[in-house]
Formats: sequence, structure tokens, C-alpha cells
Amino acid sequence: MDAQLDAQPTAYDPAAEVVGLCRDLIRIDTTNDGTGDGPGERKAAEHVATLLDEVGIESTIVESRPGRSTLVARIGDGPDPLLIHGHLDVVPAAAEDWTLHPFSGEISDGYLWGRGAVDMKDFDAMALSVIRARARAGQLPKRPIVLAFTADEEAGGHLGAEWLVNERPDLVEGCTEAVGEVGGFSTTVRGRRVYLIEAAEKGMAWMRLTARGRAGHGSMINHDNAVTALAGAVARIGAHQWPVRLTPTMEVLLASVAELAGTTATPDNAEALIEEFGGAARMLGAVIRNTANPTMLGAGYKVNVVPSDATAHIDGRFLPGYEDEFFRTLAELCGEDVTWDFVSHQQPWEVSYDGPLVDVMTRSILAEDPEALVAPYTMSGGTDAKHFRKLGMRCYGFAPLRLPADLDFTALFHGVDERVPVDGLEFGARVFDRFLDEA
Repeated sequence: MDAQLDAQPTAYDPAAEVVGLCRDLIRIDTTNDGTGDGPGERKAAEHVATLLDEVGIESTIVESRPGRSTLVARIGDGPDPLLIHGHLDVVPAAAEDWTLHPFSGEISDGYLWGRGAVDMKDFDAMALSVIRARARAGQLPKRPIVLAFTADEEAGGHLGAEWLVNERPDLVEGCTEAVGEVGGFSTTVRGRRVYLIEAAEKGMAWMRLTARGRAGHGSMINHDNAVTALAGAVARIGAHQWPVRLTPTMEVLLASVAELAGTTATPDNAEALIEEFGGAARMLGAVIRNTANPTMLGAGYKVNVVPSDATAHIDGRFLPGYEDEFFRTLAELCGEDVTWDFVSHQQPWEVSYDGPLVDVMTRSILAEDPEALVAPYTMSGGTDAKHFRKLGMRCYGFAPLRLPADLDFTALFHGVDERVPVDGLEFGARVFDRFLDEA
């Protein structure tokens, strides 16, 4: 620990650097298209290491493959450290589709623009801004902290958090609780801000469907056509209406919204209550049921040749407790002529929304936004929490952001013109600083 950490405590502003830190991270291209051919996370990990080193915090960079880098730093001594995790990679972005270049990190109209602004270099910047400010002032959190900035989350975390859990669990040893992305952001329901803390995630079933048939000339009758069999299965899956299923986390959220709406939450009115969330209903509507979306198709090599096989890819997501129902239904929809194998199969998780850490998250938000509500929700996608929970950690999504009521925030995840409000980033740093005081 260098002299900066041994200095007498001084006043600090936890939000002073957050916008600049986020801007600089956005400008480092860490595109992950899932093929392994991208730039990797090494440059970003080294940048974070330098930022921590400047305030006397040592870190370790490990790699699952050359360039696929994860950084871990342990701050403070003692038992029961809190894991704070964020990923460094981002999904691809086509610059010609954007208003501002996706890796420019420009500020315009009160927003910081760029790929990763909300997924999730915003939270990386919040954590770094708070920790650096505290380190400089000699006011590091009383509870030990493990910071983890991971690789490969956007492709399932197999080369990042999963590798860390399997190959270097010593780096996160002792952590029983964790906070990460996609939680703590606000939505507006009937004029009231509601902050959503992630307490559950759907399971992931990225699947390759395969139909096999009899190859032949395209001009002849063929009753064993692989493309026909596959197309039928894909159409049935895409059109299937999955029934509403309310998990404990969503029961709590819908009860909160029902109170605002002057009614009582039931499975029958769940969809109507979800619509109260406006643009966020796109995501929340997917966590009151299982889902399966066809995303890719492939078959054949010449127009007059019936191929012997055809493939499709499905992005399947299933609720905690409803995996058996999901796969049973999928088998019925596929029929006997279509088989599947997994590209990625990860389990759902759900943690009870109670205990001291939940209380601290709630208090830290309400201290900055006293009239708001705070409630749990289930995440439709996946985060690195899926892997860290394998070590027995209680995981939550808590990357606080106060958002304008008219911002369609959930559309920005992996979307064009991804951006985050500058004042929302500063709000998040202040909330996260309060959180670390008591966590």
C-alpha cells in the first residue's frame, strides 16, 4: 500500500471521475463477437490496472487465452470480502448505423454515447471512480472488496468468469456476496420512479436444431426434405405462446406495481401490470414466462439440390423452477424429425430478496432519491453472476442509474445509439459510494 492510501483522510467526490473513466473505457474497443477473433480485453485490463496502481491498489491480470484478460484486485484484509464484478467486453457495433461513432465516447445532449455505455462500462467506471476517490482520501470501505473485471461475458463468460471460477477460484476466495450489472436502474410507473434490483436470472439454452432428410434433385418430389422439417419446427417454436409463470422475485415486483395501480397482482393481470413499465416491458414481459426465439438458419449449397440436413439456432431462456417444462414443450414443438444440441446451457438462479445487503442497497438509493420505490426483478438475459453463484455467493445486480422517464433504456442493451445520461452516471457513483459505506 503506497503513501496515497496511508495519507490522512480528506474530502472526496465519488462521482468526480466517473464520466471520464467511462468515456476512456468506451474508447478502448473490446468487441466480442463470440468467434474469438476480436481485439480481446487485454488493453482494457491493463488500463484498469494502471488506474488502480495510481492509487496504490495492486491487481492481477489472468488470461484464459492470449488476449482474453480478466483483472482481479483485492482491497483490504479480513473475512467475508464483497465481490464487485463487471465485464470489459462489448458486443459488436456497426458505425454506419449510429448517430455518433460507437467507440468515440462523445458527450452530446446530456448523454455519454458509445458501445458499452450501459452494458457495462458504466458500472465499471462507477466502481473505479468510487474506489479511486476513497483510496486517495484514505477512506477505503471497512469491508474487504474483491474487484473483478472479466472477459467474455457477452459470449457466455466461458473465457472469463467461468474460467476464473474453475481455474483460479483463489482470486475470489472468501466472497459470499456479489454485486454486478443490470440492476439498480430506474423505470417510471405512474409518475413514480421504481428502481429494479436484479435478484434472479433466467437460464440459458442456446441451441442448434438439426433436421436430416434425403438429399436429391430439387425438381423431384421429396417427402423427406430436411429444410421442410426444420422450417416447420422453427415456425412452431417462434409462434408458441408460453404461459405466464410467476416466480417469487416477480411476485414481489408485481405486488409493488399493483399497489401503485390500486389493484392486486395475479397471474391473470400480470401482463397488464408489466405494461405499466412502458419500454421496460420489453424485458420484463420476458421474465413472466419461458421464451424461445429462432435467431439463425442454415441449409443447402445450390438452389436445385435438396440438402441432406438443415440447421437453426434458438435462443431459449427458462425461468427458475421451470426448466423441465421448457424442454418438454420444446421437444413437442420440434417433433420427431428435429434434434438439438447445446451451444451454451446455463442454469437459472434466484436469491431471496432479503437480508442486510438488500437493506443497504435500498437505503443507498433512497438516500439520493427519497420518493422512489425499490423492488427486485428477474433478468431476461444472463450475467457473470451465473458463474460466481457456483461458488455459493448470493448475487445481485446493482449498478444504480437514475434515468429519464422518456428514455427507452432496455432498448439500448446491444442496440444502436447506446448511451447513458451523464447525471445518471454521477448519481450511480454517489449511490454506490453510500452502498460501500455500509455493505
